[in-house]
Amino acid sequence: MKAVLPDSKIPKRWYNILPDLPEPLAPPLDPETDEPMEPEKLLRIFAEELVKQEMSTERYIEIPRKVRELYAKIGRPTPLFRATNLEKALGTPARIYFKYEGATVTGSHKINTALAQAYYAKEQGIEKLITETGAGQWGTALSLAGALLGLKARVYMARASYAQKPYRKTIMRLYGAEVYPSPSERTEIGRRFLREDPNHPGGLGIAISEAIEDVLRDGNARYALGSVLNHVLMHQTVIGLEAMEQMREFEEPDVIIGCVGGGSNFAGLAYPFVKEVLEGKADYKFIAVEPRAAPTMTRGVYRYDFGDSGGYTPKMKMHTLGHTYYVPPIHAGGLRYHGLAPTLSVLINHGVVTPVAYHQNDVFRAAELFTRTEGIIPAPESAHAVKGAIGQAIRAKAEEREEVILFNLSGHGLLDLKGYEDYLDGKLEDYEPEHFPALGG
Repeated sequence: MKAVLPDSKIPKRWYNILPDLPEPLAPPLDPETDEPMEPEKLLRIFAEELVKQEMSTERYIEIPRKVRELYAKIGRPTPLFRATNLEKALGTPARIYFKYEGATVTGSHKINTALAQAYYAKEQGIEKLITETGAGQWGTALSLAGALLGLKARVYMARASYAQKPYRKTIMRLYGAEVYPSPSERTEIGRRFLREDPNHPGGLGIAISEAIEDVLRDGNARYALGSVLNHVLMHQTVIGLEAMEQMREFEEPDVIIGCVGGGSNFAGLAYPFVKEVLEGKADYKFIAVEPRAAPTMTRGVYRYDFGDSGGYTPKMKMHTLGHTYYVPPIHAGGLRYHGLAPTLSVLINHGVVTPVAYHQNDVFRAAELFTRTEGIIPAPESAHAVKGAIGQAIRAKAEEREEVILFNLSGHGLLDLKGYEDYLDGKLEDYEPEHFPALGG
């Protein structure tokens, strides 16, 4: 069972959750003064239109026609499937649906915001976009967006993933991007981390610092971000807007699930449904799934912190493990992040979203079952949502109740097979970190 929409159903507007949040976001702070950040200072880092969108209180923002045309070119609208074989294997009365973002040409949801950010940069006359990437899905997406819109791209890829996922960097290079392992020798912050540990596995926080440092020394470049900030999460809401339309062909969901690193793929599916809950029109349950090795939602604290490891970004009030947290080298590289989207942090604080955390071996076991029943190999990041959906379906079975579960399968794992090989060979390590800088120990 599946629902496929025609190109004419590609959403014409993104949903902006800011005006509907239970409380206003705390303002970002200038890292030099600790005072609220002046928007003008962000213009040296981001394209101007993105800064406007970040601050906008408009509930809906129009998607430019060119971006919608590019969405159609890369595979939007994406299909929605019912996981009937998985349901049978679990023996559950629950009905499980998933929105499959792996159907895009780059294999993940990240292309949704990459095209938007590249479009606005091109319109402004910017020549180059510089970014970070964890597992490589975001770097891949921005590399293609740059190629389609005539922009140069440079990507700092977390060193652990650079080694674990060599074909990701090959694809980025085929799309015309430069790719460097992070920490690298190209930046002062990269050299600092390498002096401390020549074998440092890197992480999104360090790669963000390197990208921003690089941007600040190149007047023709701007930074592109793959998650966390509101404009990025907003661009991803095409996922949920499509899913709402598709689920009308079947039934209303009861539970909506996504994995979380910074928050973009969870928000992309969930935020249009969250709007209905905040307006009192529905009572959906939301589950956000993270790795136990980077338990930002379940063990982090809500306070101001840098979004990067080097202290270059504005300080944001969010759930954080501390920007100096040494994230273990799990295979879900896109979830190896110390912080969380401020908007998602607010929703967790108000009990709208429930976070859970799992070890990577449990996640890979769930992914193996999903692969054998549904035929799709999930990305290690997306497999966290699979694990969350299976756990919810098993609870429904134990309680002998029907339930409709919808989750975001945000990417395929065909370029992540080293992680699956390690899992099948019994070589995956489960990490139970104890030192969180944000907690003081």
